[in-house]
Amino acid sequence: MYVAARGGEGAIQNAERLYRELIGNFDAETVRTIERAMPYLIDRVMGEGSLYAPELAALALAQSGGDLYEAVLMLRAFRSTQPRLAYAHVVDAERMRVVRRISAAFKDIPGGQMLGPTLDYSHRVLDLAVLEGEPTTPARRHDGVDGLEGERTAKAGGHEVSERGDGAAPAASLNGELQLHGEKSHLPLVADWQRDAGLLPALPVHPCQDAAEIPDVTREPLLFPAPRAMRLQSLSRADTGGVLALGYANMRGYGAVHPTVNEVRLGYADVEIAHPITGELFSIGRVRVTHAEVVTAVEAAPAGGEASADGPAQLQLGLGFCATIGWNEVKTIAGAMLDMAMDLPDPHPSHTEEYVLYHTDPVESSGFCIHYKLPHYVTFGSELDVVRSMGVAKKVAGLGDYYGDGGGLAAGMPGVYSERAAPPAVSQAAGEPM
Repeated sequence: MYVAARGGEGAIQNAERLYRELIGNFDAETVRTIERAMPYLIDRVMGEGSLYAPELAALALAQSGGDLYEAVLMLRAFRSTQPRLAYAHVVDAERMRVVRRISAAFKDIPGGQMLGPTLDYSHRVLDLAVLEGEPTTPARRHDGVDGLEGERTAKAGGHEVSERGDGAAPAASLNGELQLHGEKSHLPLVADWQRDAGLLPALPVHPCQDAAEIPDVTREPLLFPAPRAMRLQSLSRADTGGVLALGYANMRGYGAVHPTVNEVRLGYADVEIAHPITGELFSIGRVRVTHAEVVTAVEAAPAGGEASADGPAQLQLGLGFCATIGWNEVKTIAGAMLDMAMDLPDPHPSHTEEYVLYHTDPVESSGFCIHYKLPHYVTFGSELDVVRSMGVAKKVAGLGDYYGDGGGLAAGMPGVYSERAAPPAVSQAAGEPM
């Protein structure tokens, strides 16, 4: 509970003016520069904002001075004002125009591995020459030809890829799409290949569901246990840092899984809708998407009965999945691990659906955090009253030897403990230190 702030209108206006002066002026060219120069940041804002609109994401970043949470909030607020005109057809990952696709589980996957745009195998060194006025240039191959150095260094990274070596430089099309030589648009999913080989259980057969009937996390409250569609939607627009933090906790041993990246693919997918008259599917545009799957061995109940407590554990491969609009490998890999962990019985928070999905929403969590900046005078005042009424200050004042710094009380605030030292435990029965 906090009290409403009244008055101070002039101070509030001046505070906003100072904020905008700090950001400085920006115009449409500034927005276009942000959009061109920071594609991964744009993708992150779009993914967490649940709206594929690169120009608006760049505008939100310009307006917020680069504050990600403010930018995401603005994009979601704009999205909430827009009508829904149609429902897109489900994206078929095999029809993506893939520019990057790797697997850490298998070296030789159908269609081969594609490094695409990445710094995974490069040194992270600041290009200080830029500060001296030299322009940036694409990475150069060791033979001095502009091109995809990543392909040449692929084997050092442990991935076997074809060395095309044609010296062709990547380029962007008029709509900003990355054009790579050798890109492919019909690569089979690694998971499907594993299912054909009997390594993964077959997918359950479900009737084709109308897209309009799929639960929509942007319009309906998230309830638990969450339907599979809402879990994946929540992970898709979750805060990258939040997903990474819980995923990292899982990786470090607070979870029960140590998965392997089965497949990560970055590419472009057509957004297809049905023609309102003919019903024929047609593309209304193309979006950047990321899709990640992880696998690990999980215990499985034997077919047709309960597992025996004395019998050997039966294992099978389990699959975790996450996808998002935009290119964001870190979030999708960590999200896929959490997707898998949320199906496990372990009570660790990173295995708990409610804990993971509620605490990784960037707007909910950042909004709750910053609300603490608003006046809480009544709440805090009541806490002070409780502290004073319990007479703790008087007891601690008589225990100065335990602190050596004047009793540990904050100067001028009787009854409030210094943050430098906690008070010793006090026996409630005898009123003496234990």
